[in-house]
Amino acid sequence: MADKKPSVLFLCVHNAGRSQMAAGWLRHLAGDAVEVFSGGTAPADGINPVAVEAMAEVEIDIADEHPTRWSDGQARAADVIVSMGCGDSCPAYPGKRREDWMLVDPAGESLEVVRGVRDDIRDRVRSLIASLDLVIR
Repeated sequence: MADKKPSVLFLCVHNAGRSQMAAGWLRHLAGDAVEVFSGGTAPADGINPVAVEAMAEVEIDIADEHPTRWSDGQARAADVIVSMGCGDSCPAYPGKRREDWMLVDPAGESLEVVRGVRDDIRDRVRSLIASLDLVIR
């Protein structure tokens, strides 16, 4: 991965909470050192407003993000595919590093619960960055 910028695809069912928060954390912590994608298997109509609020508390703005379906091109381009609760509907490609993060789905949860999910994702993203041999700002 030293020859090119590593890329990460975050996947969840609705692409409205967990994957958007993970993408926000990775962009915030790694800057432009990593190419970041996110997608869902069944994208929601809009991003979870409680996830937006929780991320805003740590000065990460995901309000303008939109749930989208993951693409085969994104999955093939990604060095790491991180799934979050989409089970067998998330892609698995031979030769691709895949991580399954068991996280609470923030849909319909209180701000207090979503804060816990946000912080769990932050810690996992930090570990992911370390595994990619990137320096966290």
